[in-house]
Amino acid sequence: MRKNFLFSFLCVLSLLFLFLQFDCSSNKMTKEDQIARGKYLVTIGGCNDCHSPKIMTPMGPVPDSTRLLSGHPAEQPLAAIDPKTVAPGNWVLTDDGTTTWVGPWGISYTANLTPDSSTGLGLWTSDIFIKAMRTGKHMGTGRMLLPPMPWQSIGQLSDNDLRAIFAYLQTLKPINNRVPAPVPPNMLSEKLMNN
Repeated sequence: MRKNFLFSFLCVLSLLFLFLQFDCSSNKMTKEDQIARGKYLVTIGGCNDCHSPKIMTPMGPVPDSTRLLSGHPAEQPLAAIDPKTVAPGNWVLTDDGTTTWVGPWGISYTANLTPDSSTGLGLWTSDIFIKAMRTGKHMGTGRMLLPPMPWQSIGQLSDNDLRAIFAYLQTLKPINNRVPAPVPPNMLSEKLMNN
């Protein structure tokens, strides 16, 4: 069931970004308009689906409004995983909060997108953000951004739309949350066994 959900979710997300290919000129937009545009893109792009911790409600999990876009909670341990479920040929697993993803690439934890300067995007610039979305590399030059991050689709947005997203992210409450480092595929079994 999670496989079908993940596939459907990523397809819908990709389609949303394809439909958002119009350019909104920053020369005609106020800073407030740019931030509102960024919030709109973040909302319809489903960024909270992965980058925000969840709380359980009678209607199911919803983003924790006190920790929006702060990434995988540093204090949350990796759930027990049977290594057979991530053997070659199998698909992807995620935790209940959709902030941890396990697959052929290893384990990825969703990033802290708040403007915290030590654990989030506080030291980033809009140019670094755009380069990261275009290249699929952390800060535009580092390690690859891992699934399920749809950087290939997001990277198709105009520079102005990416600047709007970054401007909105910079207005969030900074949350100090050091997300665990990704686990590469060659260390996946060891990590799962020692969990």
